[in-house]
Amino acid sequence: MKAAVITFPGSNCDRDLAVALTKAGADVTRVWHKDQDLPQGTDLVAVPGGFSFGDYLRCGAIAAHSPIAAAVRTHAERGGFVLGICNGFQVLTELNLLPGALMRNSGLQFICREVGLTVATADSAYTSGYAKGQVIRVPVAHHDGNYQIDAEGLAALRAEDRIAFTYAPGINGSVSDIAGVLSANRRVLGMMPHPERAADDALGGRDGAALFASLVNGFVTV
Repeated sequence: MKAAVITFPGSNCDRDLAVALTKAGADVTRVWHKDQDLPQGTDLVAVPGGFSFGDYLRCGAIAAHSPIAAAVRTHAERGGFVLGICNGFQVLTELNLLPGALMRNSGLQFICREVGLTVATADSAYTSGYAKGQVIRVPVAHHDGNYQIDAEGLAALRAEDRIAFTYAPGINGSVSDIAGVLSANRRVLGMMPHPERAADDALGGRDGAALFASLVNGFVTV
């Protein structure tokens, strides 16, 4: 699998994400936000966490209009894999590649700690390394992780089994405690928690490593 990790001004998890993907076996290229095109043969675009452009307008809004954003959208629309983590999830909603929006946490406080996540579906390239209902431990670090979607959109996510992860228990006010969602074709995943920060024993745990391993290994066998 050839992966492209995007870096925006203010990204702070791009290297971590590149390392996690490399350890899982991906061939990783780092891509600057001013680039117009993705590397030839890119299979996965990974949009990292951080504070792109300082979140000065709205989280992810400026990044969604950066030069590389059009290429990311085109990649997704032709069926390519896209993973957005934390700020990356916010960027993907701003690009309309995923439904819903990320709002201020209900307690209006920045949350930075390890949390429990329930794997809501194992039916995706990202979650096939887990069992449905499995609870894993993954760090979060966000102020605007309160996922909101209207009743019709929530019903569609449930009916199509597109809720990837939920908080166990809820931490930020997200509707139905949603922590991550999939696109209709199941190739785009956005999640607020940071699996790349739980992909090595030296980081305190490996519960996030299965996400990268299942994605890369599953792609190889397609």
